[in-house]
Parts: sequence; C-alpha cells; structure tokens
Amino acid sequence: MLWFRNSRLAGTLFVLLLPVLLTACGFHLRGAVGFPADVSTVYVQAVDRYSPFYRELVMMIQKNGYGPVSDPASADVIIRVLSDDTDRRALTVSARNVPREFEVYYLINCSVEIHGEQVIEQQRFLLTRDYTYDETKVLGKANEEDVLTNALAKDLVGLLVQMINAAK
Repeated sequence: MLWFRNSRLAGTLFVLLLPVLLTACGFHLRGAVGFPADVSTVYVQAVDRYSPFYRELVMMIQKNGYGPVSDPASADVIIRVLSDDTDRRALTVSARNVPREFEVYYLINCSVEIHGEQVIEQQRFLLTRDYTYDETKVLGKANEEDVLTNALAKDLVGLLVQMINAAK
C-alpha cells in the first residue's frame, strides 16, 4: 500500500476508476431532450421572436434536428406561444427602503398540437428564482438577472418538452 501514499498517483487512480464506479451504480448521462418518436418537424408560432424563451426553444429544436419549419401545414408539432413575459419584483427591502432581494419570474402561455390533435390546451407555465441585491454591485447584479432569466427560459423549454412527451 505504499503507492497510496503518493497523492498524485492516488488521484490519477481515482479519476481512472470513477467511470467504472459510476456505471456500476447505474448512473448515465441524460441524453438530448426530444419530442416523441413520430415527430420529425416542429413549427413555433410566437408573439415575441426575440425573447429568451423563443431563442432557447428554437435552439433546442435545431440542435435535435426538428427544424424549425416555416410552414405550419408541413409540421408534425405546432407550438403556439401565446404570451411570453419576464420581469422582476422586490421581495425584501431594507429599513432605508432599498431593495435587498428580488425575484425574477418567467411566465409563458402556450398550446401544443401534434399531428392535428391538440395535446396541450392553453397552459400557463411560471418559474421563479430569487437573488440578493447589493446597490454597490449594480452591474454584476444586472448580469446575474440576465443569467437567471436565460436559465429560467431554458428550464421552461425542458418543462414544455417533458409535458409534450407526457401528453403524447
């Protein structure tokens, strides 16, 4: 057991054995999020084509090879984003009435049609995250809000795709 005293060798051995240990316990990486097997094209109708949600949705559709197509008649799935709203609201304020904590929310209203059948009626999806605010770090906190908004949009896309898979 002299070789375990060398921490570099022990670290290398650990890194080499980690994949074996993870596969032995049943761990596997989650594959790409996708639509049901009988879907090959997707059309997205949105009120705001410049929102973080729309960008994330289109990026996921392109990454997985589903389009998006420009003609709803040729699409297997039609996603209608009826409203797309994000903002922040103050959760707590200091004694001087300065905000100390904000909540960022992302709200979408959408419906989904697969092969002409409405599988998700108009449904509202809302996700929130909160963060602390420091008036001395205004630029960093503004960037944090943008990062949270984009993360919420990405989570909403995943949630929508899971709902489509569950509905079908």
